[in-house]
Amino acid sequence: MMYLKKALWSEGIESEKGDSEVDVSELVNSLHDQRIYREITLSLQSGLRDARAEFSFLRLRALRSILNFLRSLSHSHSTIHIFNVTQSIPHFQVVPVLFQHSLKQTPHHYNDNDDTNSNVGDMSHIFGVEPIKLTTPPTDAEVALALRVLEGCCLLNPNSAALAHQHNAIQVLMNILSNRRVLEQTACLDALISLMVDSSSNQIDFEECNGIMEVSDLIRDKQVDENLRLKCGEFLLLLIGHVNGRDKPPLATIHDDIRRLLGEKSASLIWAASQFGSTLDPEQRLTALQIQARRVLESLDLY
Repeated sequence: MMYLKKALWSEGIESEKGDSEVDVSELVNSLHDQRIYREITLSLQSGLRDARAEFSFLRLRALRSILNFLRSLSHSHSTIHIFNVTQSIPHFQVVPVLFQHSLKQTPHHYNDNDDTNSNVGDMSHIFGVEPIKLTTPPTDAEVALALRVLEGCCLLNPNSAALAHQHNAIQVLMNILSNRRVLEQTACLDALISLMVDSSSNQIDFEECNGIMEVSDLIRDKQVDENLRLKCGEFLLLLIGHVNGRDKPPLATIHDDIRRLLGEKSASLIWAASQFGSTLDPEQRLTALQIQARRVLESLDLY
């Protein structure tokens, strides 16, 4: 004997009105999620296409669009969840594109005097069949914007930090912090924090790159732009607050390192100030962080 399942639509007829309303609501929610997913994937596809462009102005426009897109996602848990789903699909992943283009490190970033990797005098493209492919280098604004996009991806999607680790993110950012200008350096410090939150692999890389020493050198140097020094203070406060009480690697010796590099009084102030109220709303916490960073800077200048 053959048993046939009831048609789905027949249950709606036989059910009570309340059940019917629930079914309709679920259908509407499902269609809404599908629409949001489609819009997110289309936005990512369009933005990433231009983020791979050969010309900096196109990449800059794409990065600005992606950053605005990430900001719009942050207002809803459902859209954040859908974004996280897309970042498990290589075709829609943002982080690799950043390191392959806008944050790509060329040989001259490491050693301006090293001519071994230089293409000067190489005219093989003239005699070849294929035309040479020209790619304009990233501008300061492009690098800074790419760092903001990286920060946003890591804050919205924890797996982005692990993905960035595969592209040597900490080494790349420490190079930017050491060699770029204030605009990129400021964005770099914010991106570093987002990369290291709950990522032991990135924290290990930061230790190996002597990151605390690099930041300490910047904040101690009175010739450095004051806004950058304040950002270094905020960075140290956030980092200390995050790893406070840790007695195992990585960053287990961060308190001793800061005490050695900045002095006992400044180190004690940083430790105490890093405990600013976690119960405050985001805007109040940001204000408190800026005030404490100013105090750290004043303590360094005083002593």
